[in-house]
Amino acid sequence: MIYADNAATTQISDLAYEAMIPFLRYEYGNASSQYMFGSKAKRAIERARLQTADAIGANPAEIFFTSGGSETNSWVLGGVTDLYSDGPIHIITSSIEHSSVLNTCYELEGKGVDLTYLPVSNDGVISAEDIKAAIRPNTKLVSIMLANNEIGTIQPIAEIGAYLRGQGILLHTDAIQAVGHIPVDVEELNVDFLSASAHKFNGAKGTGFLYKRSGTILPNMVFGGSQEQGLRAGTENTAGIVALGVAIEEGASVLKNEQIRINELTRRTIEGLRLSIPGISVNGEHAIRLPNILNITIPKVSGESLLHLLDLKGICISTSSACNAGKDEPSHVLLALGLSEEQAKSSIRISYGRYNTEREVEQIVEAIVDAYRKIVECQ
Repeated sequence: MIYADNAATTQISDLAYEAMIPFLRYEYGNASSQYMFGSKAKRAIERARLQTADAIGANPAEIFFTSGGSETNSWVLGGVTDLYSDGPIHIITSSIEHSSVLNTCYELEGKGVDLTYLPVSNDGVISAEDIKAAIRPNTKLVSIMLANNEIGTIQPIAEIGAYLRGQGILLHTDAIQAVGHIPVDVEELNVDFLSASAHKFNGAKGTGFLYKRSGTILPNMVFGGSQEQGLRAGTENTAGIVALGVAIEEGASVLKNEQIRINELTRRTIEGLRLSIPGISVNGEHAIRLPNILNITIPKVSGESLLHLLDLKGICISTSSACNAGKDEPSHVLLALGLSEEQAKSSIRISYGRYNTEREVEQIVEAIVDAYRKIVECQ
């Protein structure tokens, strides 16, 4: 099998896997218990909190472990709404956000929250000027993803955050696709909240974290015990949190070299496909993008057909976000870029990770070209 859908999930690293195993089998104490057996789990969680904070330029007290990115995004959006529920609330987001943000926003609209969904350029980049123009007296939160999960475009979060800081408006960024793939520093980004998910950077599924700037108020996600400073009660997923800490630390240590290597894999893919398939286009090509995500439109063929033909050869790619897979609908991200429904349905996403090789790139290109020719011949 050749796995090239790392934007959907990544293989857990050997170090992260080995680190979590003892806490599944032997060191299974409850981190809230007062005896030594529980204290071992507590120390492991706090070490992971330090590792996470170091990786994104935060303080450990600003890190809150969660079950993943969708929970974290919902927590911020819903929590800020609850915080300001005594008056009219306006939230600004973009038209290309992940479904966990958009669907939460739709739910909030049903409860009377005023939402603005800003458009993006043809390359999938939001304008900081558009955000400034959309601000109202009752704007309480702006939520813009750091990097898009379908086309990889990186948004000007630092510029947006610097402006909002002067306006007293909170900024949340969904950095789920960015952490582990590009440098992420919360101070440089000027954000108040940041969401991340471990399985996107070679950690375990079912764990993630929220960065909450010190002094920023956010209501409880879960009521109960004192876990996560009392904001998210419940017995901690110690094994998953340990794996998260190891994975984010390991990823930071190899980040620079991996960016260069994976950029080259992406470049070779584009070059190889363009040599054999006429008229392909790279979505978001002229924007600053993540090194690992490549979204291409191939005229005259169905992306779904390509996906299945490649699957028969043991190659895993996708046509959109995994959270939207299986829906007979074009990608909302690609439509927001100005693509037609037909063009959006003729697009595929290839996303590389730490374990992909140059030889795999050659095989992927060869398989796509072969599948393309078979589909065209049958038309």
